[in-house]
Amino acid sequence: MSGPSPHSDDEALLRKLGYRQELARRLSGFSNFAISFSIICILAGGITSFPIGLAGGGGAAIGIGWPLACLFSLAVALAMAQVASAYPTAGGLYHWGSILGGRGCGWATAWFNLFGLVTVLAAVNSGAYDFLASVCGVELSGVWGGWGRTTGIVAMTLVQALLNHFGTRWTTRLTDLSGWLILAVAAVLTLALLAAAPSHDWTRLWRFENLSGRPVDAAALPRHANLAWVFCLGLLWPAYTITGFDASAHTAEETIGAARTVPRSLVRAVWVSGLAGWAMAIAILLALPDVGAGVDQGGAVVPWVMRRVLPGWLSTALLAGIVASQWLCGLAALTSASRMTYAFARDGGLPASGFLRRVNPRTQSPAAAVWVTAGMAATFTVFVPYGTIAAVCTVLLYISYVLPVAAGFLAYGRHWRHMGPWQLGVWYRPLALVAMLGCLFLIVLGCQPPNQLAVPIVGTVSGLMVAVWFGWERRRFKGPGGNPEAQAPNTGC
Repeated sequence: MSGPSPHSDDEALLRKLGYRQELARRLSGFSNFAISFSIICILAGGITSFPIGLAGGGGAAIGIGWPLACLFSLAVALAMAQVASAYPTAGGLYHWGSILGGRGCGWATAWFNLFGLVTVLAAVNSGAYDFLASVCGVELSGVWGGWGRTTGIVAMTLVQALLNHFGTRWTTRLTDLSGWLILAVAAVLTLALLAAAPSHDWTRLWRFENLSGRPVDAAALPRHANLAWVFCLGLLWPAYTITGFDASAHTAEETIGAARTVPRSLVRAVWVSGLAGWAMAIAILLALPDVGAGVDQGGAVVPWVMRRVLPGWLSTALLAGIVASQWLCGLAALTSASRMTYAFARDGGLPASGFLRRVNPRTQSPAAAVWVTAGMAATFTVFVPYGTIAAVCTVLLYISYVLPVAAGFLAYGRHWRHMGPWQLGVWYRPLALVAMLGCLFLIVLGCQPPNQLAVPIVGTVSGLMVAVWFGWERRRFKGPGGNPEAQAPNTGC
């Protein structure tokens, strides 16, 4: 006699947490890992924001700054993973905050996470368009920097939304492909640049240089005399790159064996991306004929060095792979953001929740959430420059990461005693403390020039949330599982 299937165990746990199985549960362990790995995408943020890192301390920003920031991200991922194992739902961080810190904590986490995921999608597609333009030698001015740019980003987002609309099967296949493509392109790029580097000056990895304010007409970081502060600002590059790993949690209700698979995938996506990204960044640094000359190339530094040291056919093939990976990164980002929208709407937390929680009965995808999320992200790129979008999404996401982590830190061993099968034991609270302190520091960095526009954006979002919560939602919103309609399938679209 055979025992219960993994599906039945997953569905039983989901019912215990207050929900019916509505989404298609098809994701394997690799697929769950691949969606976080694809959103992190070292070929997206790791390359499009490379000039920020290089300007933020020279080679030492890569040799020292990247691993420091990645270790911090790993601490955050480990602390989140223990909670994910106990509560594997599509709401992810929002449910964790609600269960461990109360309805207000969960509601705030949901909004910060949702805004963060929408701006991640905006940043990925905006950066991908700009990178493609630099590869093609197109100046981002005139029509290409205005309506042409908007049209290009909207077209990219439209195709991503269509694929998400038609269900998990297509997005799973493409996300799996994305995981392998990122690993293959990053490995070939790293080895090729190391082999073709004019010299292997390893001292660059710990040589600090203040390269802020360059190039003069389009500086990645504004000129600042304090090298230590410039180095700290450069940490935004790896911090922005290693975000979005909460996607594994948002797809928990579509993952087989979620209580074990999700935390493993979440942590694995961070350390694999951290190591592979560090190796790739070192190879780019060593291949530069001169670090200062690289900074002066601005956003085109990576295509510039590739074309200088690699054969034409190889650089063209690798650049095509990078562009494809960046677009697939956006596809995975939309999947994650739409699941968060669906989960929050399922509990009545959003305006028009009844519409946004609809699941397509044929494809079992949250189609309404997909289209609304895609539209919000595309609109954001029209009004906000790429660098600020990247800073805003980093700040918003890490706020949403630190809230449930802080709630878990306070609740651990008190009213949180039920742990999942994946846990850290005595290491949980020290790692949670590191994550909390690091997030606060990162939030301060993300609001500094040249990203000072992040201050009114994050400030406005926070102020509106406080007003809405105390003015209305505190009495109305019941939290996870508090919407009776969530217990019955809601189909449409």
